[in-house]
Amino acid sequence: MGPAADIDPVAMGRGRRSAGGADCAYGYYDIALNLPMCIGTIGFAVAANIAAIYLYPESRRLSQAEVTATLLFDTAQLALLLSLTGGLNNPFALLILVPVTIAATALKLRPTLLLGGATIAMITFVAVFNEPLQTRDGAHIGLPPMIEFGSWVAIVIGVIFLGAYAHRIAQEIHSMSDALFATQMALSREQKLTDLGGVVAAAAHELGTPLATIKLVSTELAEELVDDPELHDDAVLIREQAERCRDILRSMGRAGKDDVHLRTAPLLAVLREAAEPHLDRGKMIYFDVVPGEGGSERQPTIYRYPELVHALRNLIQNAVDFAQTTVWVDAEWTDRSIIVRVTDDGRGYSPNVLNRIGDPFISTRSADAKEYEGMGLGLFIAKTLLERTGAKLRFANGSEPYQKNAPVRGSGAVVELRWHIGRLIAPETGPLGENVPITA
Repeated sequence: MGPAADIDPVAMGRGRRSAGGADCAYGYYDIALNLPMCIGTIGFAVAANIAAIYLYPESRRLSQAEVTATLLFDTAQLALLLSLTGGLNNPFALLILVPVTIAATALKLRPTLLLGGATIAMITFVAVFNEPLQTRDGAHIGLPPMIEFGSWVAIVIGVIFLGAYAHRIAQEIHSMSDALFATQMALSREQKLTDLGGVVAAAAHELGTPLATIKLVSTELAEELVDDPELHDDAVLIREQAERCRDILRSMGRAGKDDVHLRTAPLLAVLREAAEPHLDRGKMIYFDVVPGEGGSERQPTIYRYPELVHALRNLIQNAVDFAQTTVWVDAEWTDRSIIVRVTDDGRGYSPNVLNRIGDPFISTRSADAKEYEGMGLGLFIAKTLLERTGAKLRFANGSEPYQKNAPVRGSGAVVELRWHIGRLIAPETGPLGENVPITA
């Protein structure tokens, strides 16, 4: 909303009825209106908008204070027109809800409360001080006092309800937008880490030619400097160091590009990697990896997706933050699925938000950790990342009661992740074989 678009359509509509629509007001309805005051009010609003058009460029974005002032001006203009045209007996009195509804969707809480309070005060003033509607022969047109009071109550309730509802919806939209941005940042970070291997492979490829040239020239120099032992040794050293650089870059290039064993790992190894930053935080973390019904005795090898490791690390961090003493990370696999559970011995999730876990900016725990502060984005980001890998999440509280001084397995929060085995399982690789000797 810019200054050039602040002309009140309600006020202009009233102006057309008062001035341009004189035939309708005076001829058909035979209503006597205070035309000079109505036209003056509308003319003042038109002049203010024309001045705003010239004072502010079209690209100017209004601040919170400027938008609040604009909406207050529109509300006051409409309230004055209503006061001049019958007050709450005017059926257009309902339109005074529009500015406060717009404020609730576009402004912060404090300006919205200010505009809502001003709207209630203005509509109360209009209900008490107004020029009654009457025909030109003096006949009064109005609602019964009880109905007029009911209209005032309805408008006041409408201001409160519509303002609160619109503000809540707007906050949800803004929160979702912020949370999605945070998720994109997390994914971008993990993607950059993954791409480092490709960068290393490209560097190894590009540096291979100059290193080969250095090796070739140093070999020729060594052959020509046989009679000078000191210079001969230097040439040999240069050749050896060039070969060493070549070998290092070759291994790094394979690690970043071709080594499948850096892109896959046993299930337990991935879980330990995710939990590694939280192993020394004063809480015990136990791992239990066993085959389920129909599962192979051999532990499955899964893909080390960056988003998978990041999300599991987030879930384990959340469990460690709120655990009393112990966290359990359990995994099992069947012929159809892979299941991972992260459990702690804390107080669990708050029952009133258990069904909303995973929504952005939702605090899911009771105050176990007095100094814990978070934005409520951790579980949202983890849930989003895990769903990208095909996981289905289930949040629950353990069946055992919480005991303050005795850790009970399954007494706190439980997060269960379930994948179809085809989404995570990596293809079996053959034996590595013997090391290939490096030849000159």
